[in-house]
Amino acid sequence: MAAEDEADAYDLRRVELSPEAAGTRVDKALAEALPELSRARIQALIAEGRVAFGAAPVTDGSAKAQAGEYRLEIPPPAPAEPQPEDIPLTVLFEDEHLIVVDKPPGMAMHPAPGSESGTLVNALLHHCGASLSGIGGVARPGVVHRIDKETSGVVVAAKTDVAHQGLSALFAAHDIERAYVALTRGAPRPAKGTIEGAIARSTHDRKKMAMVKSGGRHAITHYAVERIFGPSDRPLAARVACRLETGRTHQIRVHLASKGTPCLGDPVYGSGNPAQPVREAIAATGLARQALHAAVLGFRHPVTGETLRFESPLPPDMAGLQERLEKL
Repeated sequence: MAAEDEADAYDLRRVELSPEAAGTRVDKALAEALPELSRARIQALIAEGRVAFGAAPVTDGSAKAQAGEYRLEIPPPAPAEPQPEDIPLTVLFEDEHLIVVDKPPGMAMHPAPGSESGTLVNALLHHCGASLSGIGGVARPGVVHRIDKETSGVVVAAKTDVAHQGLSALFAAHDIERAYVALTRGAPRPAKGTIEGAIARSTHDRKKMAMVKSGGRHAITHYAVERIFGPSDRPLAARVACRLETGRTHQIRVHLASKGTPCLGDPVYGSGNPAQPVREAIAATGLARQALHAAVLGFRHPVTGETLRFESPLPPDMAGLQERLEKL
């Protein structure tokens, strides 16, 4: 149930709900059964995928509770307030309300167990001082949306509460342009299409997400093959543009893997080896992560109303890999 990149140090609580508690909201029933946890805390644990009924993760706090055993993973106490760190940032835009950054691979968005320092939040605290929005909480000031630690590309952070609220509303309404570039094993078929399928925490591996037939959160990814590498009738790899209509954890990685064409280098969803020439290209370029890059982020400024759009070129590891793939 716990999120990827987090340590396993958590407190597992087991709660047996009685038949009398069935039928009420599950977040309310659990809060009443565990008075040391507030209802808001229960809701946060549900949102983080840390609550399960039997083998199935609980994804909606407003759902009806069932009689039986619920399991809750309580993460360790949050680390102390993150400290500013003088980490170089590639700033694409900044004003008094928000800042847009080209995040390198390997940088976590915010402090978490196992990544208490060296995060984007630590860097932003140094760069922006005390101006970051506090809505995200002590450990996540300014954070409006997230991309995976090993995914590179454009992200926006809020410097004021009004900007944070406005950006959050845009993301909630899917009124944001988000385009990614993925280098994949093989090429998805058809060459252009939409992958639609709910995503939830895997019941087999709590560090993974999975497409599910029931429950989960609705997810839509539009994709288009921009280039294939190798024989046209049997591509060894491809460059795929992905446009998010929703933004779920690991969405693109899960959806592309569901087509049998995972991101190259993906240690979680890249089951199966690519062809030998592709493996040699990966080794030669030193790619040590999923080949996924947040290339475009566009939105209307939540305060000024200005239309903003930012593009980021492929970072060196993906650019080098693409150059070698083009020679296949």
